[in-house]
Amino acid sequence: MARYTDARCRQCRREGVRLYLKGDRCYTPKCSVERRAYPPGQHGQGRRKMSAYGLQLREKQKLRRIYGVLERQFRRYFQEAERRPGVTGENLLSLLERRLDNAVYRLSFAGSRSQARQLVAHQHFLVNGRLVNIPSYSVRPGDMIEVCAASKQTEPIQVSLSAAGSRRLPAWLELDAGNLRGRVLSPPRREDIDVEAQEQLVVEYYSR
Repeated sequence: MARYTDARCRQCRREGVRLYLKGDRCYTPKCSVERRAYPPGQHGQGRRKMSAYGLQLREKQKLRRIYGVLERQFRRYFQEAERRPGVTGENLLSLLERRLDNAVYRLSFAGSRSQARQLVAHQHFLVNGRLVNIPSYSVRPGDMIEVCAASKQTEPIQVSLSAAGSRRLPAWLELDAGNLRGRVLSPPRREDIDVEAQEQLVVEYYSR
């Protein structure tokens, strides 16, 4: 499967905001956006006027990179968001938030979404008592997400939980840190999603 293998900090610099792709490093002064607040490459520090299309493209790319989704899968999420009643942009964000790897990250069981994706794929989590190793699995209200008994001492999970104070638990999730499990309380709403993105520009991009 195709995947991004270059330096992840380049993605944050290209979008001009923290995408939180490197875990705890993103919360420190070592963050590349803090140190070099301009796009990567030879012409990164040059001034360029962004067109309307360019703004839409950047917002789409930013959202894709935040959740670690490739273009074809991201387009499918958008098509599903369009079919659902309500505001398309908010539906899109809600669908992305409900990915299992994102829920694991939000519950502080992983330091980043990419680490959460790896932990899920390596069979460290149960959903409603059943092993799920598909990062794109969509969680629903009432679902219980827990760490497998054999994985409770896994170092990345323990390290991430110990640093959980730097992240805010969203209102649509409930965490039982003592038992290494969390529950989905409700579908994610826009006010519960702390992603710096203008989802309406993404809608405009795909509606051209």
